[in-house]
Amino acid sequence: MSFAVTAKPSVSASPAVEFRSVEKRYGQGPIILDAFSLSAAHGDFIALIGPSGCGKSTLLKLVAGLSPVSRGELIFSTSSASNRLADATISSSASSRDDLAYVFQEPTLLPWLTVAKNVALPLNLRAVPSAQRTALVRDALELVGLTPRADYYPRQLSGGQKMRVSIARALVLSPQILLLDEPFGALDEMTRDHLNEELLAIRERLRWTAFFVTHSVAEAVFLANRIIIMSANPGRLHREIRVDLPYPRTPATRRDPAYHRLVDEVSQLLRSIEDLATV
Repeated sequence: MSFAVTAKPSVSASPAVEFRSVEKRYGQGPIILDAFSLSAAHGDFIALIGPSGCGKSTLLKLVAGLSPVSRGELIFSTSSASNRLADATISSSASSRDDLAYVFQEPTLLPWLTVAKNVALPLNLRAVPSAQRTALVRDALELVGLTPRADYYPRQLSGGQKMRVSIARALVLSPQILLLDEPFGALDEMTRDHLNEELLAIRERLRWTAFFVTHSVAEAVFLANRIIIMSANPGRLHREIRVDLPYPRTPATRRDPAYHRLVDEVSQLLRSIEDLATV
């Protein structure tokens, strides 16, 4: 069976991303993902959680086009809703995944560039005109609360501020799909909680579709409307949990008994996967 990556026309009822029996292996190596099927609606915030080696980061790479599907289909459709940071249209002759951005675990900022110039990098690569670039960078920095630090260098920032720059750089092209691979994993709990709240506040405004890899059950429950629990060797979709907690989510959400019940439920499911792996 051959693989295919298909771009669909803009239809509001169509999923933003759809995996159809996707399999992934590298060369002749073992299967990393097996028969993975998932449909992500426009505006979904999907948390991917599971043991190490279950293929969470591989899924992001497939969506980003950094690695091809081995078997099955990966289908995209484009939302007609505009979520531009500024009143401007960015044209590009690049691939059909120009509306996608990736936030990695490390901020990967260029130390010799200021905050504003780091955020502007994707715009420079696409030769966006100067006035338009300035407006987009300004709005992206405002979204993440870093306007006063636009002229700072990475060495002058805290870990949380560096990650805000990385998020601003991802958002500057107004993606419809945002991929986040444990972006807050290296931060202390207080900073992580605060950035989780900021990320959801940005989502309320821009309404992108998110795939968020995390090892933190509490983080997954706080952020997502859908949690995908994966098993390993090979990676499969073990269980999906719908998170019915209302948005916007605030510090009060973490005190909600329903939140704690969901954290316990997901934690127990993860433990059951680990117990099966040791049998």
